[in-house]
Amino acid sequence: MGYRLSASAMDAVLAQWSKTHDVYAPKNFEGTGRFSETDVIRYGVVTKSDEIVWDKRSEYSFKDVLLPVCQVLFYFTEDEMKEADFPKKDAIVLLRACDFNALKRLDYIYLENGPEDYYYKHLREHTKFVVMGCEKSFDDCFCVSMGTNTAEGFDAALNFDGTNYEITSDDAVLSAALSGEEVDVKPHFVSENAVTVTIPANLTSAVAQSHIWDEYDKRCIACGRCTLACPTCTCWSMQDVFYTENGKAGERRRVQASCMVDGYTTVAGGGQFRKKNGERMRFKALHKVLDFKKRAGFQMCVGCGRCDAICPEYISFQRIISRLEEGMKEVTSHE
Repeated sequence: MGYRLSASAMDAVLAQWSKTHDVYAPKNFEGTGRFSETDVIRYGVVTKSDEIVWDKRSEYSFKDVLLPVCQVLFYFTEDEMKEADFPKKDAIVLLRACDFNALKRLDYIYLENGPEDYYYKHLREHTKFVVMGCEKSFDDCFCVSMGTNTAEGFDAALNFDGTNYEITSDDAVLSAALSGEEVDVKPHFVSENAVTVTIPANLTSAVAQSHIWDEYDKRCIACGRCTLACPTCTCWSMQDVFYTENGKAGERRRVQASCMVDGYTTVAGGGQFRKKNGERMRFKALHKVLDFKKRAGFQMCVGCGRCDAICPEYISFQRIISRLEEGMKEVTSHE
């Protein structure tokens, strides 16, 4: 059971939530896009219902709330160290089913795959998640193929029909702000996409020897946009910023990085594990649909389609997946 709310009533809910939480949702930022005088839809703090973008997919995912692009971990001087402050308010994140499923991937990476990450865990425990109804698939989405078109375990569900809102929640904090006409609310989930992908049942690491990756030596420009837009890519690097010339006072930052860019695999002495862009694409793709599943038991990719939409060279991850069968046939024919 839930409630049907007008836009003004939804504004009142957001106002109540905002007293104790920062509410993040897909939001249009005018004039801050990739090109001059273009807009970009990304996650930001909202206080009004009309700020929430429903009819377009955000170019970047919600992960920046839990994994800031640049996160100060601690400050240091010659004599002491101080942990950086966390946000003063907790967070509420509005996200679609595919992104909520991406949260499961992030949880595995940061909380289950080895020792828990202290910084991620703190932000995760202070964040509530509201699944946004998704009645119609966006271009490039293939969430149905990846089994991430539905979700469960969220703190609230919110639908929007263009005029009114429907919301339901079992969470004590979120539901305390709800009132109005009672209705039966079920989150809207898409049941089909225009795009269908199939991961070969016989896929093995042998496909790494295929020539299908050579194409990306020239096509990929190693900009890293695909990984920054991806809700499940988690590569990062450490940076120390010194305030003094002697290097004894400063701050340590965790900064989002990308396995696709130059220098990511550079080691002492200048060696690189993956020099060619095709090798980097191969690593990323097989990590998404092969290696991660071997370890975690489920696919890393959630089929949100952001990587396809943001690539300046129009490289399609869907097509990469579809070519894996071709790659397996090639390597098995040479055995």
